[in-house]
Amino acid sequence: MNSKLEILLIPQEELHTILPLVYELNNGKTSNKILEERLIEMKKMNFQCIGVYDVNKLIGICGFWILNKFYIGKHIEPDNVYIAKEYRSRGVGKLMLDWIYEYAKENNCNSSEINCYVKNTRGVQFWEEQGYTPEGYHMRNVFDRNNE
Repeated sequence: MNSKLEILLIPQEELHTILPLVYELNNGKTSNKILEERLIEMKKMNFQCIGVYDVNKLIGICGFWILNKFYIGKHIEPDNVYIAKEYRSRGVGKLMLDWIYEYAKENNCNSSEINCYVKNTRGVQFWEEQGYTPEGYHMRNVFDRNNE
């Protein structure tokens, strides 16, 4: 891997810089306007994100939440993980997760959980290689298809 890559916690006031990568992550299915609106609400719920930079270019993101739930306790949930195509299979994902796990430990988290779409076979393989095991279903019920 290239040693000039740097991982930084993106300040709240700069989180909008992740939106082009989030748009790619969602294959353009969700408009930029909706993504912007959702980010505003997510920030209110303590959404954070790290960025991987190649010099000044943002090439990877890993959002995360620190949550506390009855069944798992205090944990970190990586979310919206994306790496630019030309940087994939170069260890960037592992680099991001190493940062996330260290941050989790510093914040007294006891574990981590993720959501990954069943049809995302490369994603499922990546998460399983990182030690995650499937334990349930990720299900949704969309009330307003216009806001998808």
